[in-house]
Amino acid sequence: MDHIRYIEKALMPYRERLINHPLYTTLRDIEDIRTFMESHVYAVWDFMSLLKALQIQFTCVELPWKPKPNPKIARFINEIVWAEESDINEHKEAASHFEMYIASMKEVGADTNKIYQLIESINGLSDIESSLQAHKLSKAEYNFLSFTFETIQTKQAHKIAAAFTFGREDLIPDMFLSILRDSERETQRRYPKLLYYLERHIEIDGDEHGPLALEMIQELCGDSSEKWDDVLALAKNALEKRIELWDGITTKIQSGRRDNSRFGNMVYQ
Repeated sequence: MDHIRYIEKALMPYRERLINHPLYTTLRDIEDIRTFMESHVYAVWDFMSLLKALQIQFTCVELPWKPKPNPKIARFINEIVWAEESDINEHKEAASHFEMYIASMKEVGADTNKIYQLIESINGLSDIESSLQAHKLSKAEYNFLSFTFETIQTKQAHKIAAAFTFGREDLIPDMFLSILRDSERETQRRYPKLLYYLERHIEIDGDEHGPLALEMIQELCGDSSEKWDDVLALAKNALEKRIELWDGITTKIQSGRRDNSRFGNMVYQ
């Protein structure tokens, strides 16, 4: 695991920037939470595409069924697919994590139309770029999604796994812990769907998926120095795109707050 420790050390400055990002202290009220979720939902959605890209590579999703060469990774990926696509929500009903997030957005009054319009406009990977350009995404949202699907389209398992592991699964618990720490307790009590979603991600990703994802990276790279270099470079890029997304959300929240203040101080005659 020396390579893993080296990569984790190299990524520490990026992780620190994310864990201590001003976004978390910017989240003061429910309007801020709405703004956050309307952008963060793209990361919840495209994570599933990274996962599915790995499932296509390491498990058989075609007929007739044929055995794949690495059952250990196949088991890990299938476990995550099972949890992400058919977990149990706060009512003990089966639901994907994306659906749980959408339910949380509706609970707080966030707009879910944009993400659904984007998803419905895409019929395959060949549609991705044109669909991203056609929708009213912020620059940070566009760059974040574009990077994800460029990585997927490389069809190189170790690169996809790097984005999945170091840009997502290994990072989510720290990010969500920061949100829980800095969000008002009153908000958490009033919005049980959101709180359940956050706590569920911390439970699954921190305790189960994160360590297994690191084992997957180790398995895929082995003794290949070229692959380990690829993983580090791509992981840095993935974290930079996440920081850019967080910067964009912070700016959007602060801009909305200034606009509200300006309109609130206007005198109408």
